[in-house]
Amino acid sequence: MTDDLFRTDAYLRDCEARILRIDESGIVLDRTVFYPLGGGQAGDAGILALADGRVLAIADTRKAKDADGKPTDEIVHVPAPDQAELLAALKPGDPVTASIDWERRHKLMRFHTSTHLLCHLIPWPVNGCSITPEYARLDFHMTDPLDKDALSAGLARLVGAAHPLVVGAITDEELDANPALVKSMSVQPPRGTGTVRTIRIGGEEQIDFQPCGGTHVANTAEIGGVVVTKIEKKSASSRRVVLGWA
Repeated sequence: MTDDLFRTDAYLRDCEARILRIDESGIVLDRTVFYPLGGGQAGDAGILALADGRVLAIADTRKAKDADGKPTDEIVHVPAPDQAELLAALKPGDPVTASIDWERRHKLMRFHTSTHLLCHLIPWPVNGCSITPEYARLDFHMTDPLDKDALSAGLARLVGAAHPLVVGAITDEELDANPALVKSMSVQPPRGTGTVRTIRIGGEEQIDFQPCGGTHVANTAEIGGVVVTKIEKKSASSRRVVLGWA
């Protein structure tokens, strides 16, 4: 099992760790600040600095899979294609310093929080999501028309209001009693530990509250300039909203 430090502090940029395993999929560490692809959010990139000063480039981060192809609690750091020689010199137990590409991660955090604001502005179920450093999109299960400029203005208002964001948790039983908290039709919150991680935006004026395992900024003001760049009709009952940087 990998200790996923980003779950409790998305602002950690690096950590000391040791290699648990190396295989064809990549490198598994005992602890990490790297977020693995999941919930629509892209996996982190960055570097692993070795004790002798050499640096291994990490191009992506994924959840490890078991023999049946199901995700496990281990996180795989995927080396860049040109790192084969350095990768061959590593072994389990080696100490490393894991450092994320912070500029890239911060964009992901800002966009991910923006998609939660979009869920407030468009109160319909979500049936698709993708969050990258350059754009984010949500597919809403709906038929009503949407106005790009009105949504951009709504986002600007919520960003400017500087709403705080709090990471919390609810029990599986609480979630079962409030199924409407799950906005996504395509991705269900991970269960098995007895509690489910939640994201709450807003103080007394609650803007959004839903289960989420992704990384976020601590305040909506940190998002900065984000706008709706495109609205597409994907099907008779689906509307895609694409976000970009202003």
